[in-house]
Amino acid sequence: MKVAAALAQARAEGIERLDAQLLLAHILGRDRAWLLAHADAPLDAAAAAAYADGCARLRDDQPLAYLTGAREFHGLRLEVGPAVLVPRPDTETLVDWALELLGGPLAQPAVADLGTGSGAIALAVKHRCPQARVTAVERSAAALAIARANGERLGLAVDWRAGDWWQPLAGQRFDLVLSNPPYVAPGDPHLHALRHEPHDALVPPGHALAAFEAIVGGAGPHLAPGGRLLLEHGFDQAEAVQRLLREAGFEAVEGRTDLGGRPRCSGGRRP
Repeated sequence: MKVAAALAQARAEGIERLDAQLLLAHILGRDRAWLLAHADAPLDAAAAAAYADGCARLRDDQPLAYLTGAREFHGLRLEVGPAVLVPRPDTETLVDWALELLGGPLAQPAVADLGTGSGAIALAVKHRCPQARVTAVERSAAALAIARANGERLGLAVDWRAGDWWQPLAGQRFDLVLSNPPYVAPGDPHLHALRHEPHDALVPPGHALAAFEAIVGGAGPHLAPGGRLLLEHGFDQAEAVQRLLREAGFEAVEGRTDLGGRPRCSGGRRP
């Protein structure tokens, strides 16, 4: 089988063209430009078998990033695996908002990322704002190991903490706290397509707003005066999350939209 035929077969099986190209390029140790320029190059038996297996996994809704072992996020190449959620482009909205706020007068702002997963948010902030003192919290030991390895490989110094939300941050205050917590409702029909990603990183215990309640409810002692809390949420959760922030005494509560123009992030300022 040749490169062009392999890609055409994947497309006929319902696999997105870009996914098929990236998978095959990964298997061959090439890039997409090479594939396009070598459409008639033959695949050896090992490559053909690996590609067929990868296509079968894609049809089973396994994320491409788990097959290639990496995902680009905010200009960084992050290693990922089944222990962490695959970073989504929409989460860059949260990072962009944080960077807007970090452009202020603080010389060394203290920043925390709660539920860091692969470390995507914490590392993106540290990369773009090197003077920030960034702390990242994660309760999953396997996820924290991936995040720490990403930080070491990228040469970005983040203080990695094991624990649940605020628990490992006793006595500490931050100028900015970010979180992309689990917010999918139990039983949501979209969960079937996400079944290969860690369930606990998608679905909070009890109900869809449970993680937000824990984070917002515990924020007070951990935010410096005027400190900000920014949260990513579902497109239909902005009103509920902003209500939680206001009820907890936050001021200047507002939101940001994602790449599709949908409400995706909400935040507020501690008085």
